[in-house]
Amino acid sequence: MSAIEEIAKRRTFGIISHPDAGKTTLTEKLLLFGGAIQTAGAVKSNKIKKTATSDFMEIEKQRGISVATSVMAFNYKGLQINLLDTPGHKDFAEDTYRTLTAVDSVILVIDCANGVEEQTEKLMSVCRMRNTPVILFINKMDREGRDAFDLLDEVEEKLNIHVRPLSWPIGIGATFKGVYNMYEKNLNLFEASKTTIAKEVVQISDLASQELDDIVGERGAKQLRQDIDLIEGVYDPFDVNTYLKGQVAPVFFGSALNNFGVQELLDAFIRISPTPQGRPTDKRFVEPVEPKFSGFVFKIHANLDPKHRDRIAFLRIVSGKFERNTFYHHVRLDKDFKFANPTSFMASEKNIIDEAYPGDVVGLYDTGNFKIGDTLTEGENMLYQGIPSFSPEIFRELVNNDPMKTKQLEKGIQQLTDEGVAQLFIQQPGNRKIVGTVGELQFEVIQYRLKHEYGASCAFMPVNMFKACWITSDNKAKMDEFVRIKATNIAFDKDHQMVYLAESPFLLKMAEQNYPEIIFHTTSEFKRNG
Repeated sequence: MSAIEEIAKRRTFGIISHPDAGKTTLTEKLLLFGGAIQTAGAVKSNKIKKTATSDFMEIEKQRGISVATSVMAFNYKGLQINLLDTPGHKDFAEDTYRTLTAVDSVILVIDCANGVEEQTEKLMSVCRMRNTPVILFINKMDREGRDAFDLLDEVEEKLNIHVRPLSWPIGIGATFKGVYNMYEKNLNLFEASKTTIAKEVVQISDLASQELDDIVGERGAKQLRQDIDLIEGVYDPFDVNTYLKGQVAPVFFGSALNNFGVQELLDAFIRISPTPQGRPTDKRFVEPVEPKFSGFVFKIHANLDPKHRDRIAFLRIVSGKFERNTFYHHVRLDKDFKFANPTSFMASEKNIIDEAYPGDVVGLYDTGNFKIGDTLTEGENMLYQGIPSFSPEIFRELVNNDPMKTKQLEKGIQQLTDEGVAQLFIQQPGNRKIVGTVGELQFEVIQYRLKHEYGASCAFMPVNMFKACWITSDNKAKMDEFVRIKATNIAFDKDHQMVYLAESPFLLKMAEQNYPEIIFHTTSEFKRNG
């Protein structure tokens, strides 16, 4: 099969949502339809595993939340689907933002009772920045919730995107009868089942037919006809090109827990969603059909398998063909590497692959050569752009509770910060370690993982800090003066770049005014262009 045919049969997308909207459940049901797992109940049963397939870290199982992005590949109707399940919890938003750089489209899950929530708005704003195509799945229709039209109005207003329903619910909660698929002109009747796929689909080519009344009752049929008339009158006809530009979001309704409405979503997704797209670098835009291989690392995960101390870099392939045991150029290090055991993923299960194509996500075993944002090529010196690392919002000092385990603590915190779980700043004298995160929960995760994966016991002490800014200047004298005067607020990040730790917004503003020769950066993106 040619490279162009391989690209055409791939779809790479992420699932995003506010916590508890049902994102991980939907992920699991998509795997069920793709045949990647046999029964949805199996992955929830005590005999096999207590949690969803994509939640494989121990702390995720205990807390019932996703804290690391999982990558899963499965085949469906002749296509290879690469699905990235992201953390919903706001404290892990940075991991989700980075993941959105590696996907070509997104499915956004919304709870029909809660509507658009705060985290939904933040995630959607990242999609809007890149004009990423979005499909909406309004979940939990078998529970009491809000009116479907009210939900759509709220989505348009709060998420700044036009919507177009492609399926429509008949009733809600106790009166939920099923979903009418406007795209296929058929009716999917609801039957609560957490373990099997809904089978009863009735073709209804004419909504005026008596058959509709016989199936859903006179009242349900009348309401559906009125709703569909209103939709056709209010919303523009669905246009695939407008969706691909990120200007309109098709909407589907269902209940992921009961496997309901998921197949309509998946079938429409494979028809309308984009094939793998190109990406900008610091030199030029790279198209997927280019013959030479290139890709970028958007995630690093240590100890994916606790039995083996492995560290895996997740690489999104942008162009060309990736081949096992072939040397590729690591642009930042200016070195060539080859990979004997590149892997594809099914959550925590890994399979060695011989080749991969644009759109695929490959796991590369890493001994510490990779950082988030690194680029691999067949020789060209270019760096992929736009993989953000934000200035942290919360700071704590890392305190070693067991001096006998100093080496384990040093190694552990270095590897966890390389993963992007948090940022590490070292202050002298004394090698003082300040950890910065975007949320409180990350400290709990770091503490847990340091203990269980590295055998290191630590505590986090509050420190009075407002913001970390990377500092650069062409004026060495002014830079030296600033560092001397602000010595107690100067630290170095894990890449040995100098950072100013401002204690308050006022002090940061004063520093910027007093030292106009110094640039105060709030993201570390500038380093990759240096």
